[in-house]
Amino acid sequence: MNRVAVITGASRGAGKGIAQGLAAMGVIVYVTGRSLSKATATLKGETIDGTLNQTVAEINAAGGTAIAQRCDHQDDKQTKALFERVADEQGRLDILVNNATYIHENLIDPGGFWEKPLDLVHILDVGLRSAYVASYYAAPLMVKQQSGLITFTSSYGSACYMHGPAYGAQKVGCDKFAADMAVDLASAKVAAVSLWLGPMLTERTDIVMRHRKEQYATFMAQAETPQFNGRVIHALACDPTLASRSGKTLITAELAVEYGLTDDDARQPPSYRSQLGEPRIPHPAQVI
Repeated sequence: MNRVAVITGASRGAGKGIAQGLAAMGVIVYVTGRSLSKATATLKGETIDGTLNQTVAEINAAGGTAIAQRCDHQDDKQTKALFERVADEQGRLDILVNNATYIHENLIDPGGFWEKPLDLVHILDVGLRSAYVASYYAAPLMVKQQSGLITFTSSYGSACYMHGPAYGAQKVGCDKFAADMAVDLASAKVAAVSLWLGPMLTERTDIVMRHRKEQYATFMAQAETPQFNGRVIHALACDPTLASRSGKTLITAELAVEYGLTDDDARQPPSYRSQLGEPRIPHPAQVI
């Protein structure tokens, strides 16, 4: 039986690559986003390429199975409809990748948070709250089948200053979601983890490098492909010891070493634990 996954925010970037990586391993992937057939996102005056139809076409052409669901994740009704469709068409859900995130085009500009547009805080609506809502509707499917994996795409920005307080708070929130959802889901044999992804080669970073090469050249020299992270998530979902990892924040580059996975051209993406910080270890106390 093929596993079934939902990857939110998969028109382009990390979500698209993760969907490709999972599909290459035989997973049926439902991909969501707002751009169905026309790219609308912009950065530094440039349109960021990528649509759901392109993602689906590329996956299916490569022999995988992808299904597009246009979904604005700030609309809870659209999110609910997504999981109702998955339940109707597949009858199960094995993996949820909470990746949809609002990234303001001024996010990486210099200056204090009060000097940038207030809209940067929207990442707490689409990125944090939206991940909670998606997990809310995914959990009953997984609880019913007594298995599943809920993941959150987070980053080292949870531990160090990165792109300002709104971005950092969103990443910390994802890590905390995983920790606390794992407690609620433990008896149902459903795991929840937060994943720190490294710098990635995406349509967005292509533009960033043209404008801020001197700032990011060092990190991007060893950047991961999003497909690499898809393969790591698949290995994690198949791990017989998955339950022991539930609630933890994990670094995908470190998981890759453990699972014997490499990126393109046999590259081993590095962990930035020593440079940028390490995941917080939740206290075992539980106040019910």
